[in-house]
Amino acid sequence: MNIFEQQRGNQRKTWIILVVFILFFLFLGYGFDALYFGFNPSTLLTASPQFPFATLFALGVSGFTSWLGFSSGDKAVLASAHAVPANPANLKEKQAENIVAEMAIAAGLPPPKLYIVAEQDPNAFATGTNPEHSSIAVTHGLLDVLNREELQGVIAHEMSHIRNYDTQMMTIVAALVGGVALLADWARRGMRFVSPRGRGRQKGAAPLVFLVVWMTAVLLAPILSQLLAMAVSRKREYLADASGAELTRNPMALAQALKKIEFSAAPTVSISRGTAHLCICDPLGRKMGLKEGFVADLLATHPPMVKRITALREMAFAGAREGLGREAGVVGGGGP
Repeated sequence: MNIFEQQRGNQRKTWIILVVFILFFLFLGYGFDALYFGFNPSTLLTASPQFPFATLFALGVSGFTSWLGFSSGDKAVLASAHAVPANPANLKEKQAENIVAEMAIAAGLPPPKLYIVAEQDPNAFATGTNPEHSSIAVTHGLLDVLNREELQGVIAHEMSHIRNYDTQMMTIVAALVGGVALLADWARRGMRFVSPRGRGRQKGAAPLVFLVVWMTAVLLAPILSQLLAMAVSRKREYLADASGAELTRNPMALAQALKKIEFSAAPTVSISRGTAHLCICDPLGRKMGLKEGFVADLLATHPPMVKRITALREMAFAGAREGLGREAGVVGGGGP
């Protein structure tokens, strides 16, 4: 799969994720209408139709959240992390800006804006809905811990997320996760003030099984949406590592950077749970990312750092062997 196929695939997945989230929003709204207002869809064809207030409200929330994710999701992410534009007067930040410009040229993209997060935990993330409107944020700790080659590897990783349209998908997912959590919270609060009615008294009222599923979904909605965000993030990290190494032609630099980040990892206070999947490593300081298996794959925002470093080292060794093979061919005259 080439880079253009990857981009088109990510854009298709973005729309699929949007549709899934909107359907989930509608399910939450319809369940509230059915349980607490006794809404019956069959009345829509009668002279006195019932009005699905909660369903339409949920549709409005999903539409607004989707629009917000497309139009200004990147600004919301940067604001939530308290990121500020890089200061060219600061030598380390100026060097980082230069590296961003270099990697943008290598990727064939407009240079993203560079932002700084005032945290000592080394971390970085990219956000934006397309390469023309994208940003890269790094922490003070990252600038302090990494040398120039290692920082170049990290920025190339984030540039790959932008080039592959990962940022579009993950930024919108971050906005939708917040919307689901908000709507589920409103639904739970509404249960306290509205008495269930209509169930079993109206023809076509929602069956008990549906209502049980709906109440379970309300309680688990924030967790389910967060699991989706984690799954999206994990699958994109390996590709961004490989693409970033391709931009720098130096897989070991990124491998060494990830090793330093892993040993220095601590909770990044400025990064919220809803945007944790955007970062190059888990900013919440959880140990789940160190484990493997089904549970770790389900709950971790990132694949194990050891596996990522191992994959990069294998890339470097494979490249070295290929280079030695070419040299041997030149020395031997290219003959049999």
